[in-house]
Amino acid sequence: MSLVKIDNLWKIYPLLAGDVVALGGVSLEIKAGDYVSIMGQSGSGKSTMLNLLGCLDKPSRGQYWLGDADVATLTDEQLSVVRNERIGFVFQSFNLIPWLTIEENVEVPLFYQGIAPAARRAKSMEMLSLVGLGDRVGHKPNELSGGQRQRAAIARALVNDPLIILADEPTGNLDSATTLEILDLFDELNQNGCTIIMVTHEADVAERTRRVIVLRDGELESDRTQAPQGGKR
Repeated sequence: MSLVKIDNLWKIYPLLAGDVVALGGVSLEIKAGDYVSIMGQSGSGKSTMLNLLGCLDKPSRGQYWLGDADVATLTDEQLSVVRNERIGFVFQSFNLIPWLTIEENVEVPLFYQGIAPAARRAKSMEMLSLVGLGDRVGHKPNELSGGQRQRAAIARALVNDPLIILADEPTGNLDSATTLEILDLFDELNQNGCTIIMVTHEADVAERTRRVIVLRDGELESDRTQAPQGGKR
């Protein structure tokens, strides 16, 4: 059964000089437990695709199903609920709130769901332990290394038990050794059942995934499955 299904998805930006087609009629399905990388040159449409999958933008036309929700038909308020309850985001720049401790950062999605403070804290601590930061509780982001900050961001992405994790160049700000540590963590999460969709321009990062989708000029150029390379598999 497909967890993500997009059918003839378009994103068109109307400009005075003429319409710009950022995504043109893409169709694909992603099953639960898959580990997918999206690649393409600058301007290929991969960021647009991630924004649409993450309900950060609406398609111009076409259908997008996430689980049982017909996302393309939802209102802005409904999309906000889907983002908070069904999707976990991991960004290249971490996007942690600097004046909060890491456990407070991880709690943020649960705060917006109205979860009680004690339950929020317990879930946050559970996720921080899962990503290897149980001994860094009480620290703020600027007191952590880049790899530790990305681990905290991954914990935040996991805290709402999302249907999918969307990762946008998650190793782009990390050195090579730390990149391998973060990719090992993504491998483990996928092996434990997490569905991960990752935008990357790095071939060695894409080699770690089970499926590689390549976009070119807003269209689907290729979609292949592979045996993941490297890591702890």
